[in-house]
Amino acid sequence: MDSAAPNPSAVATAAAAAGNGVQASGPGGERPEDASRQNLAQVTSSIQKTLGLLHQLNLTVSSFNSASQLPLLQRLNALVGELDTMQKLAEGCNIQVPMEVVNLIDNGKNPDEFTKDVFNSCIAKNQITKGKTDAFKSLRKHLLEELEQTFPEDVDAYREIRATAAAESKRLAQSQSTLPNGDAKVKAEH
Repeated sequence: MDSAAPNPSAVATAAAAAGNGVQASGPGGERPEDASRQNLAQVTSSIQKTLGLLHQLNLTVSSFNSASQLPLLQRLNALVGELDTMQKLAEGCNIQVPMEVVNLIDNGKNPDEFTKDVFNSCIAKNQITKGKTDAFKSLRKHLLEELEQTFPEDVDAYREIRATAAAESKRLAQSQSTLPNGDAKVKAEH
């Protein structure tokens, strides 16, 4: 009955090879990101295999009789071996998990709640910052209008200075984005 279940390790390995976005590089040419992704894929595969072993162990224990003692021991040994393998593979991964996520998991909650809360907090802070920026723009516009009524020549001189400074900063930015041979740098699109 257990042999009909798909091997989670094989499924995870095939999924990792098929489309996780990691491109294999030649021997000696691996980048640290590629090695880290490969380690992570191996740990993920080991986790999937462990989950499959736990499922098989659950089935064996739920229908336990004296004849199933040897398969039970074999599955326990396989589980211990896979947990050891997972521990060794995990040492090659450098992943930092926020303590809030660990606490949520310990409390039996979905860690996606943490991500949702962080995004909502960022959105709220972004809206506050946007409001402050808009308020300063409005204040600047209002002050310029009032100053223009009182000191029109000074405001015109100020606007000329601002236009000259803006043109100079644009020219400087464009000159920094050209290579010594005259070619322009092009930003890579992702």
